[in-house]
Amino acid sequence: MTIGRNAKPNGVVDKSDSPTTLNILLVGEEAAGIQVLRILSASPHHVVAVASTPSENPQVSTLWNVAGKMKIERLSAQLVKQSQFSKYVSENQVDLILNVHSLYLMDVDVINACRIGAYNMHPGPLPEYAGLNVPSWAIYRGETEHAVTIHQMVSRIDAGTIAYEQRFPIEADDNGMTLMSKCVRAGVPLIRKLLHDAAAGVDQIPKVTQDLNRRQFFRGQAPNEGELCWHRPAKDIINHVRAADYSPFKSPWGNPANIIEGRKFGIVRAKATKLPADAPPGTVGKQHESGFYVAAKDHWVLVETLTIDGQTLGAQEILKTDQRLEEENCSHHP
Repeated sequence: MTIGRNAKPNGVVDKSDSPTTLNILLVGEEAAGIQVLRILSASPHHVVAVASTPSENPQVSTLWNVAGKMKIERLSAQLVKQSQFSKYVSENQVDLILNVHSLYLMDVDVINACRIGAYNMHPGPLPEYAGLNVPSWAIYRGETEHAVTIHQMVSRIDAGTIAYEQRFPIEADDNGMTLMSKCVRAGVPLIRKLLHDAAAGVDQIPKVTQDLNRRQFFRGQAPNEGELCWHRPAKDIINHVRAADYSPFKSPWGNPANIIEGRKFGIVRAKATKLPADAPPGTVGKQHESGFYVAAKDHWVLVETLTIDGQTLGAQEILKTDQRLEEENCSHHP
């Protein structure tokens, strides 16, 4: 019997039948990739291989290491960028490619080589938030709702038909890390739906065409060249800080930075106060038990945690009253 398709008793594959067991190639990274692999390992489906970033430390819980412990073939994730990798997909009769937080742009020949298609778990609503680091962009722009989307992959990034979407609120205390975690928690059950529907037949997978007139595409770079602009309203300052906060992990944007007395530092955590500021933007005000007040355009912002020279420190260890946080790029970003 051919795995991934129903076969007749004589061994001849009847492609008109609905597949019951799928051949799946998982391309992914991070905890989300591990969760999807565990779902696949507990399912009737066959994982042909896992394409991920090789891990230098076998003791770390990475998708690469977990796949190795499961005795699943491992491939370098960079292979998906190469057109010739489509031959591997075809020869292994891959039915479905699942792309979960992968770091690489998949070649269109690879996408087209699988029988059912390639599907991506995107951490944002489409078409409004296509591209990179969109949970951070959503917080930065003051959104109150977000989504995770499962969509079919095509040659244009994040532009394929939508199969499933789950929306959820962005809370006032969400940061980049917590919102990404929400995307994973909501997205993994959608992968289960995809597997169920794909096994029932290709025509069972929903296909909602995106209105690309509403499409917005976000690049990976941080806004304002990574600088915190104190001439903006306090709510914008807070949104930028929490959008970049992926503690305890490294932020894809880096922490928004300023310069003080010639030293560059990043701001890790800050809180709104709603206290009207009576000093020029960027001025360090009085000390608080948890940090220092810094003047934004309208209100004081309580800066609590900084990072400088690779160390994370309390604001009291760096800032002093009447200092001025210097900006270099904000005149171009009102």
